[in-house]
Amino acid sequence: MKIGSRSIGPDYPPFIVAELSGNHNGSLKRLLALVDAAANAGADAVKLQTYTPETMTLNLDTPDFVVDKGPWAGETLWSLYEQAQTPWAWHAAVRDRCRALGVEFFSTPFDLTAVAFLEELGVPAYKIASFEIGDLDLIRACARTGKPILVSTGMASADEITLALRAAGRNAVFLHCISDYPAQPARMDLGALQRLPAPVGLSDHSPGHAAAVAAVVLGACVIEKHVCLARRHGGVDAAFSMEPHEFKEMAAACRDTWRALRAPEGPVSVQGNDRYRRSLWVVRDVAAGELFTRENVRALRPGYGAHPAVLEQVLNCRASVDVPAGTPMSLSLLT
Repeated sequence: MKIGSRSIGPDYPPFIVAELSGNHNGSLKRLLALVDAAANAGADAVKLQTYTPETMTLNLDTPDFVVDKGPWAGETLWSLYEQAQTPWAWHAAVRDRCRALGVEFFSTPFDLTAVAFLEELGVPAYKIASFEIGDLDLIRACARTGKPILVSTGMASADEITLALRAAGRNAVFLHCISDYPAQPARMDLGALQRLPAPVGLSDHSPGHAAAVAAVVLGACVIEKHVCLARRHGGVDAAFSMEPHEFKEMAAACRDTWRALRAPEGPVSVQGNDRYRRSLWVVRDVAAGELFTRENVRALRPGYGAHPAVLEQVLNCRASVDVPAGTPMSLSLLT
């Protein structure tokens, strides 16, 4: 599977996605600065969310339409999405900046009009948000494009994941997700990665990068994290977003972890350190016909002599020639 020029799967380093969401705080200049920061921090891809308040909810302030907990408590759904939306007119500028920086650009559509719009922009992939995993029409619309789909599983039941898999087809990556903002480490349930259809990834709202690194150990080939320029600047998602230096540390840690899990390309000894292992050395002059004993043969550094495991084979054998002290032991010296 590929997203743009990047290959996705266990044989490739984890694909690192920077979710910008509403951290532009209503400024295109800030949004483009976020793209720059994400690229410099090691993101493989930058992702937006494509919606308008009208495609998300109704403009009502009755209790059903008011957020009752979390970082957005007290906000109406309409006002929240009005603040957090990325104007569709800005998407092309983000795409173009990503192309210039050599990172991939895609987005999360929230309705069919967003899919059509993103197709016009030529995105290489789609993301289905946790809250939309039950919208099979939306998933099928993304699947019909033939492009990879990343599907977040926050709050989804096993049956919902099965239905989403059928709708998405084989060209999908399911991202384990805990839909808390922020998500606490004790609630991350990373073992769920091994219960999802492969390939798998993590959409992470937890502080720091411990969960992301652990997910790579468990086989995650995609890691998604929110990024902001600075949490102190505020914004709808700033509280659970990484600053650029933190994102850079996470990306490096995830890739180093992936490398550490892989078998080396050849024996470790190719690094040259095998010369400092112990081997058998003749430590006293031994005349031809004389016995090799523990007094004249010892296991010492460096490692140019015979392996210490053959010491018993050497002992009480006679030397075939005169052997001066300091000679690396060799079975060819035995009669």
